[in-house]
Amino acid sequence: MSDMKLAFVSAATEEAAEARAMLVERFGEVPAEQADVVVALGGDGYMLETLRTAIGSGKPIYGMNRGTVGFLMNDYQPDGLPDRLRGAQPVTLYPLQMRATCRDGQVTEGLAINEVSLFRSSAQAAKIRVHVDGIVRMEELVCDGVLVSTPAGSTAYNLSAHGPIIPLGADILALTPISAFRPRRWRGALLPHSARILFETIRPEKRPVNAVADVMEVKDVISVEVWEDRSVKLTVLYDPEHNLEERVLMEQFAP
Repeated sequence: MSDMKLAFVSAATEEAAEARAMLVERFGEVPAEQADVVVALGGDGYMLETLRTAIGSGKPIYGMNRGTVGFLMNDYQPDGLPDRLRGAQPVTLYPLQMRATCRDGQVTEGLAINEVSLFRSSAQAAKIRVHVDGIVRMEELVCDGVLVSTPAGSTAYNLSAHGPIIPLGADILALTPISAFRPRRWRGALLPHSARILFETIRPEKRPVNAVADVMEVKDVISVEVWEDRSVKLTVLYDPEHNLEERVLMEQFAP
């Protein structure tokens, strides 16, 4: 393995665990805190989990797909792994910070690498007031929900909600409604990465709303603040022929 020290982590699936065992036997490993690179085996969900674990460590993450979608992962190929790691290209990701205030006054903070989403949690449509940088930009959005997406997350739930694909490095966030009823024709907005977004729920006692930062859910919120946190820097490694920027570009021309 020359002088490169690796740590291998895997999702709980049998396929991922078997891949990890084989790679450890073949290349050896060190604890994650001593590694030069952490190799994550699983799908996109596990990559997000690994990235959250890596916050504050400065460790680059190299993912190999042993899951379902694997948009954030490299192809699984054990052969030549040391050379692939040395030739891998780094991509810097900045997460979103969420600060959610609940009806009982509790405040919860969380980081999201893909998106922060608000969802109605009853049969009633949500009514949400949207502020951007202290200015009310939409007095009342009637919808199933609304989300703010990073460029890395723009091809995930944001795309399913008909939001725009954002190239990495564009310094833009996507603000995308989920099944908007009023304004019916509103398709969202593109915001500078420095924007601070505030969502206020209208009549939350009748129209309860939950907030989600990637996978962390906060129930019965009355307000949610979202902004990009550039104090947190995450590094993901990609094979040159399969880098994330190229895949984001390819998604925009997918049939």
